[in-house]
Amino acid sequence: METIVSKAWPEWAGTLRRRSGGWNNTTYFVESQTKRGVLRIYDTHKDKAKIEFEHAVLQQLGSQNLPFKVPVPVSAVTGETMYQINESGKFACLFRYIEGDTPKEEASGYAESFGEAAGILSAVLADINPGLTPVYRPYYELRTSYPLCSTEVIRELCLHPPEPFRELGMELEMLYKAYENITDSLHELAELPHQLVHGDLNASNLLVQSTNPSEVAALLDFEFCTYDLRVMEPAVILSGLLGHPEDKLMIRKLCRGFSRSVRLSPAEISAIPVLMLLRKIDVFLHFVTRFLEGTDESGVLHEQTRLLSADLIQLSAGTAEILAVLREEQE
Repeated sequence: METIVSKAWPEWAGTLRRRSGGWNNTTYFVESQTKRGVLRIYDTHKDKAKIEFEHAVLQQLGSQNLPFKVPVPVSAVTGETMYQINESGKFACLFRYIEGDTPKEEASGYAESFGEAAGILSAVLADINPGLTPVYRPYYELRTSYPLCSTEVIRELCLHPPEPFRELGMELEMLYKAYENITDSLHELAELPHQLVHGDLNASNLLVQSTNPSEVAALLDFEFCTYDLRVMEPAVILSGLLGHPEDKLMIRKLCRGFSRSVRLSPAEISAIPVLMLLRKIDVFLHFVTRFLEGTDESGVLHEQTRLLSADLIQLSAGTAEILAVLREEQE
């Protein structure tokens, strides 16, 4: 890790401190008397093209006059912004440090600022052309995005769970029914407006100001940025609010903030409940793939199954109210 940092900052001499949390990547805070940065190791893939696309988007966003910050890749002396770790083949990248705090789990005051930042980002991404072909497919191309998760594999896992998951029979059956329902609806989505989207905006991928936790300081983690439905951006965010103690208030404030920059069509608004469900099933297939590949132990998929099945219950109960709020705030 020290060697990688030195490629960007040859004079660097400091410490690396591993950040706790995170499902997909390993992160280190890089500190010295004169330099601060964030070193990120991509644990889920070894695909250089995915990172090149992400960095192309970030470099263009970094030139915009945004009211919040985004990660800025630090170039090595040789000009590269990613480094392959010889032992594992994984890639690592160094980013400039951004001041701010991850919102506390019970916090809700940042919702309107989050919505406003997401709306501004969506409007800006609509005009960005990274000049590269994205590797990640749109969410609605679920069937081709996870080659290991064929219908037969998912049916067997969910309806005849192996030993580590047998106690989750009811939860897995619920997820399988949702999987079946969503795959029958995907063909109807492709006609909605498309553009670049972040695709993974949630509380863990933003920073709030340390002195004012109600204001967003930065939007982070553009790893899954791709061309997709414009409305997928708010759908992903809304899906992450399910089950929060103040989810109803947060949904209203987030929609209010988002609508200042983006006006969704009636068809886009009507699609949001389906897209929220799609997000949950996509996350499930993501972690099933990690389990099948051996990236994760069974405990990770076990926990995600519990969380996602609980989210499905919340979504089923709150769909009508979410639609009503969206339509009201978009008027």
